[in-house]
Amino acid sequence: MASRQPPVPGPRMPESVLRKRPAQIVAPPPGTITGPLPPPPQTRGRPPFRAPSPRPMPASPPRPMRGRKPWPIGMIALALLFLGLFIVAMGLGAATNLDLTGLFGGSADKPPPRAFPVLDPSRPERLSIPAIDVRAPILEVGLATDGSVGVPPLKRHNEAGWFDGGPTPGQFGPALIVGHADTRTGPSVFHALPKLKPGQRIEVTRADGSVAVFEVNSVEHFDKGKLPLQRVYGDFSRPSLRLVTCGGRWVGGSTGYSDNIVVFASLVAGKKA
Repeated sequence: MASRQPPVPGPRMPESVLRKRPAQIVAPPPGTITGPLPPPPQTRGRPPFRAPSPRPMPASPPRPMRGRKPWPIGMIALALLFLGLFIVAMGLGAATNLDLTGLFGGSADKPPPRAFPVLDPSRPERLSIPAIDVRAPILEVGLATDGSVGVPPLKRHNEAGWFDGGPTPGQFGPALIVGHADTRTGPSVFHALPKLKPGQRIEVTRADGSVAVFEVNSVEHFDKGKLPLQRVYGDFSRPSLRLVTCGGRWVGGSTGYSDNIVVFASLVAGKKA
């Protein structure tokens, strides 16, 4: 039989306390934060909620702009320069009787100042120039063996030749019609071409039954070695016509006459034949 332990000296714990069980600690659910919050992580750069620093005030407030902004000095100087050049050019032309209109877009063969028609392509068949009594059929010519524009054969010297490598009369660009001035037996179709005057009419009857009506702008003489090719063949600003024949001094050989006579004309109307 076991002996009982002697009582521990000192104050004795009441029985009611000894019979109580210790308080049960329940674990928190997983993920629950217990205790103090951890400090926020340090991020580099500007703090997200930093107050903006105050802007420095200008020493004096800007003056308000009133009215229109002044022109740049460079633009004013450029305008005065062009005005001065124009005045000097006009004074020089008046003092020397030189025509300086070409410097400002003028042209000796400027077309009449009116709206112009444009015709569909159609082969030319007959040429009529009432002022010099020309009424002639038109045949087609191409390039000669030396690269120049061909002419009608001498046995058909009273016929005109349309260069089929260019526009037809009434289309945009310069239609070219050539003809002989004369032969050993007498005058030919374009013998009187130098007598044409600006403002006179030229009519070309076409295969589609229409008539292209042209107005002469100028009649000019050029040395065959100095023919202004771009002006004669390269102007595609409007429908136009060029009548070309020989003139000037007879030099013989492969050259024949020394000059070319060129009639510059512009399309002004189209009508039914």
